[in-house]
Amino acid sequence: MNASAPWKTRVTAYLAHRRAHGFELIFADGQLQAFARFADAQGPAPHLTVALAMAWARTARRPHPLTWARRIEVLRGFAQYWRRWDPATEIPPRNLFGPAHRRLVPHIFTEAELITLLQATATLTPQNGLRPATCRCVFGLLAASGLRISEALALTTSDVDLTAGVLSIRAGKFQKPRLVPLHPSTTAALVVYARQRDTVRPQPVCDRFFVRDDGRPADALALRYAMQVLCSRLGWVARGDYPYHRLHDHRHTFIVRSLLRSYEQGVAIDHAVLALSTYVGHARITDTYWYLTGIPELMSLAGERFRRYAEEVSS
Repeated sequence: MNASAPWKTRVTAYLAHRRAHGFELIFADGQLQAFARFADAQGPAPHLTVALAMAWARTARRPHPLTWARRIEVLRGFAQYWRRWDPATEIPPRNLFGPAHRRLVPHIFTEAELITLLQATATLTPQNGLRPATCRCVFGLLAASGLRISEALALTTSDVDLTAGVLSIRAGKFQKPRLVPLHPSTTAALVVYARQRDTVRPQPVCDRFFVRDDGRPADALALRYAMQVLCSRLGWVARGDYPYHRLHDHRHTFIVRSLLRSYEQGVAIDHAVLALSTYVGHARITDTYWYLTGIPELMSLAGERFRRYAEEVSS
């Protein structure tokens, strides 16, 4: 590999090398391509330096040290690889902008908020179209099952068994398929939506379960926009570290409130978390713990359990 090659060529070689070893690099691909465009636009720059890395990291659209740190994290792998051909390559320090991974606190919806949000979908336009019904059903499904939005929107009509009340998730994260049994009330809501969808769009142009008014697949961008519009109309301010309500907050909410119910029912928490981790399609149980947020109800129950434990130990 020529050490004076354009940065785009160098990045392409690195990505091909990593993919040949089984890495998908979806996030890294976009970031490193952006770095290559930036570095090539700077003019002759034969070596990767810490100064060049910092300058590129700070061009992120979200001007936040966490974003910069994640860019540096991606660039470090490329720098270690490129050092084979260019010993003058500088590897950016790991904590140049602080830690690259910090858990941002999500918004955990209360039951009252979820009910209000679903009711508010009736105000979306066109009121005689599919948009209000699709938004209501998708929001409700996310809240009731903890699905990822990508999983919900990838469902086809054959993936949704309305008789058994079971979803077949084929496009899970890491291509990990699973079956998701639903509460009867959730299945009933899907049945109502399917009837309305087939009435409004008797001949859709796709086989997706959730569709738009034109019969094409519902998309996450439009659903996210609709939810943020509704939350704004309701005068809600997101709790936590994000400036707005996210579709992914429903997944966080489902996991937290599922654990809360386990506490309330006296279920062994270790067993409950393991079952929950399987249900939501996590590869590791630690991923499920990552989703937990200390809402007041959960902390109160956990505190009471610890009090009883401490009293038993001291007696």
